[in-house]
Amino acid sequence: MQQFTVPQFIDVEPKIIGPITTRQFLIFLGAALIIFIFYKIFDFSTFVISSVLVFAISGTFAFLKINGRPFHYFILNLVQAVKKPGLRIWNHKAVSFENKEEKQIEYEKVITPDKYFAKEKLAELSLIIDTKGRYKGEDSADINIKDN
Repeated sequence: MQQFTVPQFIDVEPKIIGPITTRQFLIFLGAALIIFIFYKIFDFSTFVISSVLVFAISGTFAFLKINGRPFHYFILNLVQAVKKPGLRIWNHKAVSFENKEEKQIEYEKVITPDKYFAKEKLAELSLIIDTKGRYKGEDSADINIKDN
């Protein structure tokens, strides 16, 4: 039989530059591009404020983990939770996939002796089942229980 190696630690991202992963590097590369555009567009005071904000947001998305998952998964789950309704109501009048016709079901009439459904007999059967057959009952000749 052929043996295969099973990959382990598949949730650990490979590091490319020191402790920085590919995802973190791309986030900071995008942030650097946005900061460069802000440098060309805004004056110095607006540039400093906006670049600090962009750097803080990119650092949050790159390094923050909530419950062991990256921050962008948290944001995606938050957006999905806000989109869904908080209260779900069952509409019993909704269209069903069954035929609207009434189905005629014929039942067989089964005649059973009354001695099997007496209240005392049911209590005794319940006791036999609860004790897993250790209690045999008063009329053990009438009852045949197979042990599984």
